[in-house]
Amino acid sequence: MASSRPFAVALALALAGPAATGCHHDDTASARASAVAPVAQVPPAGAGFPPDAAAAKAQPARLKVERGRNWETYKRENFGRYWSDETDAVGGRNGCDTRDDVLRRDLDDLREGDRNPCVVLSGTLHDPYTGKVLPYTYRRATQIQTDHVVALGAAWRGGAYAWTPQRRLEYANDLDVLLAVDKRTNYDKGSRTADKWQPPRRAYRCEYARRYTGIKAKYGLSVTAPEKLALQDMLATCPQ
Repeated sequence: MASSRPFAVALALALAGPAATGCHHDDTASARASAVAPVAQVPPAGAGFPPDAAAAKAQPARLKVERGRNWETYKRENFGRYWSDETDAVGGRNGCDTRDDVLRRDLDDLREGDRNPCVVLSGTLHDPYTGKVLPYTYRRATQIQTDHVVALGAAWRGGAYAWTPQRRLEYANDLDVLLAVDKRTNYDKGSRTADKWQPPRRAYRCEYARRYTGIKAKYGLSVTAPEKLALQDMLATCPQ
């Protein structure tokens, strides 16, 4: 019978699990700390982005002006089929899905996952395009979408058609290019450029133009003549 005692002790410890060692809380806290670290290390925006009003107003004059090109060859898949963390863009390589990065940056009243801080469990979006207040809850239908301020189709026409696939993937996942916005408004915007679509909320048009010109300058994208004029008009509304 003596030989059965080691087995009984081992079985008791196995059933007791981490609680038997008194380390369960420490392990959980340690796991969360190690998960939080890479998330916290990634800034939510590039240095100097978006440019302030004075810098943004100077940018349209430096952008190449030409007609959009190769529009007929655009496909969403040219920028990658899915969100990717495997880029050197702002927000890249932090272990989190790009969409979750955007939600964590743009939502108020944020509640993150206990074990995985990448996961956004709930929050509230004050939509910049319309002013609507939109709730978000994980695994429930939402009216929030992730918008490329300079749409992928517009970027393609402005020069992205000549980029490498990795450069396009970087653009599609760059937090500087992205905003959490109202879904219906995002559908209305589509791939239209600044001369054909502007935020319904006029108070946001200055910042929209600052972001838009900042993106064009950052990625060396061209603008059409009407697009340039529309950006200059919106930037003229910025407070002095």
